[in-house]
Amino acid sequence: MNASIVKQQSDTRLSGAELRSRWQRMLHDPMLADIPGKLELTEKGAIELSPAGIRHSILQAFVAGELRRLRPDGTTMTECALETDVGIRVPDVAWASPDFMSRHAEAMNTFARAPELCIEVLSPANSRPEMQGKTEAYLAAGALEVWLIAEDGTVEMLDEGGRLAESSLGITIGPLPP
Repeated sequence: MNASIVKQQSDTRLSGAELRSRWQRMLHDPMLADIPGKLELTEKGAIELSPAGIRHSILQAFVAGELRRLRPDGTTMTECALETDVGIRVPDVAWASPDFMSRHAEAMNTFARAPELCIEVLSPANSRPEMQGKTEAYLAAGALEVWLIAEDGTVEMLDEGGRLAESSLGITIGPLPP
């Protein structure tokens, strides 16, 4: 479970335009600039904070490096903001094809669609329902695959049909660091 640092007063979902506007203000808010960890914005406007431990950081960096090495034809990103049905979410790592990047060349602060691959490195505080919700949101936003990487290095690959035995994107990362 992530910590909410700002609670929205109502249960009303914000429109995409309202979420983008709020995200833009967050990007320029000096009070949020030095908060360690990843910030996300729920569909109701609450800001969620996900602090990351050292293991999380090591796995995130390793996976990003492997994606750059294995798929240099695309763009590997860490913590890119994207619009989903559950707010503006920020996968730990993402990979996008040249086609995706050319279609979204104008994006400055958030992607309106998810890149082909969205990856979440799990933390002890993440719950299964939370990660299932993010997986569904990334897939609904256009991701072809979502990977969930546990602290022990276990990789769960999913698409709209469920679990995958291997990536349909032709990516096989090596053993994760101990």
